[in-house]
Amino acid sequence: MRSYLDFEKPVAELEAKVEELRAMAQSGNAVSVGDEIGRLEAKAAAALKDIYSDLTPWQKTQVARHPQRPHCLEYIAGMITDFVPLAGDRKYGEDEAIVGGFGRFNGESICVIGHEKGSATESRLKHNFGMARPEGYRKAVRLMELADRFDIPVLALVDTAGAYPGIGAEERGQAEAIARSTEACLGLCVPNVAVILGEGGSGGAIAIATANRVLMLEHAVYSVISPEGAASILWRDTSRAQDAATNMKITATDLDRFGIIDRIVPEPLGGAHRDPPAAIAATAEAITEAFSELRGLSREIVRRQRQDKFLAIGRDLD
Repeated sequence: MRSYLDFEKPVAELEAKVEELRAMAQSGNAVSVGDEIGRLEAKAAAALKDIYSDLTPWQKTQVARHPQRPHCLEYIAGMITDFVPLAGDRKYGEDEAIVGGFGRFNGESICVIGHEKGSATESRLKHNFGMARPEGYRKAVRLMELADRFDIPVLALVDTAGAYPGIGAEERGQAEAIARSTEACLGLCVPNVAVILGEGGSGGAIAIATANRVLMLEHAVYSVISPEGAASILWRDTSRAQDAATNMKITATDLDRFGIIDRIVPEPLGGAHRDPPAAIAATAEAITEAFSELRGLSREIVRRQRQDKFLAIGRDLD
């Protein structure tokens, strides 16, 4: 059953009427409702297009967090063949908030590292809602080192509200683990591409998103802190999250303009959650093009290009 966001209420009402008419037709209680169904479907599509043509940053945040939005494991299943997941950081334990392993993308070897939020209550708890602990980032470092050793490109799929802020995570060196993972990204001598699938939250995101090419889905968000967190700091009032989102410049359009990301990946009308296969296909195409731009470069140039890219961020801003 489709879940609707608050601002999608006009579309929800129209699509509910369509489903009601279809049920009537199937039960034989209506002689002919085909024309009315077609009219309502066209009206719903127009309403959806109108709403999504002018989303506010807060509305985009809601879309990025949509519970039915495709997550990391769905992208892996749709893009990567022969995927073999690896577990553990070889220091403390396994963290299932970060999924990682090796497989084939377009027939070529690739290392995939990504945040997995989970899709139902049980899987969300299993993956800790995509909020990684230190062992998750240390696992990412281990995988990046393996990929670099065997000259295998790295793909990062980012979707997290942020790194897990629990006491245990801090005791085990959360900040150090994030820093080491970011350092490992910067030091790679193989091409790496990162895609912001939904939420790109703070250091929890940048720890695996420091890449040669950073792509971002059309309705994803990418920020140093969540709107709620910013509102609690600036105004001591989380109810002003909408104001924070508006002023933080967290949308793909803003970040493309600032040179933080390299490309915006278009989503199906109504967001990736309305047509996950189409969203995954568009993302795969964008990833293919990003890696093709890096093909043939020497290991040193790949590394230096990435470092120069991030050092240059902000230089030309007013």
